[in-house]
Amino acid sequence: MALSGIQIYKLLPQTNCKDCGFPTCLAFAMKLAAKQVELAACPHVGDDAKAQLSEASEPPVRLVSLKSNGYEVKAGNEVVLFRHEKTFYNKPGLFIRLRDTESPDEIKTRVAAADGYKVIYVGRELALDGFAVEAASRTPAAFSAAINAVRQISHRPLILISRDPAIMAAGLRLVDGERPLMVGADAANWQAMGDLAKQHGAALAVTADTLDGLADLTVKLKDLGVQDLVLDPTAQRLGASLALNTQIRRLALRKNFRPLGYPVIAFPGDADEPAQESILAAHAIAKYAGFIVLDHFAPETAYPLLVLRENIFTDPQKPIQVQPGVYEINNPNADSPVLVTTNFSITYFSVANEVESSGLPAWLVVTDAEGMSVLTAWAAGKFDAERIAKAIKTFNVADKVSVKRVVLPGHVAVLSGELENELPDWEIRVGPREAVDLPAFIKQSL
Repeated sequence: MALSGIQIYKLLPQTNCKDCGFPTCLAFAMKLAAKQVELAACPHVGDDAKAQLSEASEPPVRLVSLKSNGYEVKAGNEVVLFRHEKTFYNKPGLFIRLRDTESPDEIKTRVAAADGYKVIYVGRELALDGFAVEAASRTPAAFSAAINAVRQISHRPLILISRDPAIMAAGLRLVDGERPLMVGADAANWQAMGDLAKQHGAALAVTADTLDGLADLTVKLKDLGVQDLVLDPTAQRLGASLALNTQIRRLALRKNFRPLGYPVIAFPGDADEPAQESILAAHAIAKYAGFIVLDHFAPETAYPLLVLRENIFTDPQKPIQVQPGVYEINNPNADSPVLVTTNFSITYFSVANEVESSGLPAWLVVTDAEGMSVLTAWAAGKFDAERIAKAIKTFNVADKVSVKRVVLPGHVAVLSGELENELPDWEIRVGPREAVDLPAFIKQSL
């Protein structure tokens, strides 16, 4: 049972040494009870106290990591139901499933396409995380051949799917030294699968169609010595899946129910209709899967899922930002126009991409607006004439151009008069409101 903040405080040294980063031991105890810090932050806790505090210091959802050849996918360790409460930390891994009934050449072709897919979104490289291999043939030889085919192309983490311990053992022998996820422990085979997970240092997913069934299996496996577990609630319909995933998360976070305090795996590809796969995958990203296994890969479906995942797992209190400075677009010269925007990543890339794709050269001055968009920063007093003028002077923009002309975003045209006072030697122009209209404005007006 979880300990209260006062109970935890009584087990701490009570010296208020501040080595944990908090002003008092009581403050640290309250944070520990809320699952917002780790016990390791206090270097003075005795062994006896550590044993008693172990339950309070464990995250409500256990962190499970899959590793291979320098790659790692983490799931779990979350402490809130909604990202606005704090933030989500570990993005769900997106995996593509291969079945061993496919030929090795077919598997290699599919793996190569998915493994090589990368896309840049607001300055970040997005990619899929790994591959799942299912023993659909139910033969060790075919399962091993499929894993070998994947490994000839990609070294990303693997999920191995089979309920037959003998087949699973054959697959695990091929990935010794890695940390895959085994899927397929159920009420009939849990002990044999648990022994394999311990032997090979693998994470293990338990499968059941009820919460009671999942909890029963995790308790048995934990007693067996298997710590890194994943929950596989077998619900294919959207409503049932949403209900189960939400109940699991609530029980783990709100009730501190340890038997369900593990990441969840979802299989959108198991939907009755293939067209539902993307819908179920988007639901799984939001509510609350840690590993997501897709049956199909296509850039037009992968991109929106990767972007959705990136947006949900971005800290809402820390907007994505670019470094303030002067950015050169299309090799500008002394006659090229000077544009101004904020350092909110989406704003910056919207402007930069439109100008770059037009082929027009320009200088883009990015001011420090604490990661806010143009209108938001202006309303908050973070994007004003004084800040813009300071950026232009700090980055020595005048030394780069022969014509001192700066273009303001159309949404903050009201700043033009104030900016003239701040930069009396510059001509202030008001540009369009939308980035998509910038190329036409530059051609016609500058």
